[in-house]
Amino acid sequence: MSIRIIVTGGTFDKEYNELQGSLFFRKSHVAEMLRLGRCRLAVKVQTLFMIDSLCMTASHRKRVLAACLAAPERHIVVTHGTDTMVETARVLGPRIGDQTVVLTGAMVPYKFGSSDGLFNLGSSLSFAQSLPPGVYVAMNGRYFLWNNVRKDRRRGEFAALSRP
Repeated sequence: MSIRIIVTGGTFDKEYNELQGSLFFRKSHVAEMLRLGRCRLAVKVQTLFMIDSLCMTASHRKRVLAACLAAPERHIVVTHGTDTMVETARVLGPRIGDQTVVLTGAMVPYKFGSSDGLFNLGSSLSFAQSLPPGVYVAMNGRYFLWNNVRKDRRRGEFAALSRP
């Protein structure tokens, strides 16, 4: 089994510019994270773009969808900014058929050292292998169906819209 990781940027891949006091993108940290996590899966990493999800447009979301549909792998993880991850999941959900697509991200940049990104990436790889076909959002050890999830900004975590 091979898993495709589609990188779109987000907090996951941000770095801190100490001189300007701002966050920016250089390159994805996914390969380093896989190495540090001692990942033994067959993984193909594809960087689509590196942007903050607040800057993501309908066109960007269509590119994510097209990349998922074009992927030969049946198991896909999409790294994404948490601010609009749910919106992208809602674009993918109705269109994804026989693939398992898991969107994940981080609340704190990986390079900060105290990030939840490494844990979220590992969890998402496991969820992508074990969940049935469909689209999911996975954060902090939990997964949610694409049409039953929201970002709870007050608590800083993702939650179900309704109880099962």
